[in-house]
Amino acid sequence: MKAQKFNYSSLKELKADLKELDFELPLSENTKILNEELKINNRLIPNRIAIHPMEGADAEADGTPSELTKRRYKRFANGGAGLIWLEAIAVDKAGRANESQLYLKQENLAQFKDLIKLIKNESEVDPYTVAQLTHSGRFGENNIIAFNDQELDPVSIAENDFHIITDEELDQLQLDYLKAAELAAEAGFDAVDIKSCHRYLLSSLLAAYDRKGKYGGTYENRTRFLKETIMKVKNKVDIDLAVRLNIYDAIPGGWATDQDGNPDLAEAAKLLKELEELGVKLINVTASTPYLKPHVNRPYDNGGYQPPEHPLLGVKRLLELTKFTKENLNQTLVIGTGFSWLRQYGANAAAGMVAADWTDLAGFGRQAFAYPDFARDILQKGKMDSTKVCISCSKCAELKAAKKKAGCVIRDREIYLPIYRELQQEKELNNLSAASS
Repeated sequence: MKAQKFNYSSLKELKADLKELDFELPLSENTKILNEELKINNRLIPNRIAIHPMEGADAEADGTPSELTKRRYKRFANGGAGLIWLEAIAVDKAGRANESQLYLKQENLAQFKDLIKLIKNESEVDPYTVAQLTHSGRFGENNIIAFNDQELDPVSIAENDFHIITDEELDQLQLDYLKAAELAAEAGFDAVDIKSCHRYLLSSLLAAYDRKGKYGGTYENRTRFLKETIMKVKNKVDIDLAVRLNIYDAIPGGWATDQDGNPDLAEAAKLLKELEELGVKLINVTASTPYLKPHVNRPYDNGGYQPPEHPLLGVKRLLELTKFTKENLNQTLVIGTGFSWLRQYGANAAAGMVAADWTDLAGFGRQAFAYPDFARDILQKGKMDSTKVCISCSKCAELKAAKKKAGCVIRDREIYLPIYRELQQEKELNNLSAASS
């Protein structure tokens, strides 16, 4: 196989490496299938291209969308994607990752209504919109955890500086999700995502094998919060239901993961079927956590972090997890993950996977930061511009992890390069301070 950095100049070269991996990825030269619409209840998704939830970490202190937030979604709307899955929106103050994360509440409902109006007005295709409702758990500033985790505790919380959320608090949190879903419906969103991925709080509960009480231990208890919250929303709110789901954690002994960190997907298959039975209309595929294994959910080949595998292995894993998800559902729509590292050939993989019934929609995250009009180019020109694509450097992720305003440092440099340089200067000063102490 070639060097780890992306250096393919043709589909033929890419296919050769895929063959070496024994991965029969359906690649299509013709991307027209991505122009097809999908029906979900009484609403149309106008094409097969989705934008994943990508946090810009630029909300106002009270959780209101800022001018920079609105700029991002205006660009996404102008870009022509048929579905825009908005970034994480906290359901309560304690669940915010930081003071730059969106937070929907009665006091700023009007501003969220304005954001949805902006998206609808700026788009020529009237995109389907999803509100990602979240509680950041151990990755929030309040260090709220479902259980102690020897793998994640060292990278997420200071020693003993945590609060294990009680069953009573989780009972109340279900009501917070319900209230947030009611507000999302009033704001004009088409669906709400009861986010259960990347080891944020709800995702952690899926792996709470050693937790006592009704939210831990057995499969039924570990999936209780997610399923009961979905039922509460379904029974009270006229809005579609979605879940961005870790198909597996890739952490030894984690959700749908064996003791060696390999997938053990029996419980994942069971949960997918149950979510469909509960009326979930969309599953957005992902895996692991970027705080511990960033190469699993966003394969890349540039930057300070050195992935322990060829990025194409990561692409293969995510696309196979997408296929697995699709195979375990009958009606629920699947949004595939893992296309951005393929650069311009992500469009060919997306079209081939839709045609082969591996997925219903193709989701792009980092690609949208770098190249917000990528969908229009695919839909109108049949291909992506290789000079505009994401180069998978993960500088956007570095910014977000550092609680800085996040975006593409390379393609949107006027705004984000100065912020990234500021971050690098802070790191240098911290290193100097550590060296002299």
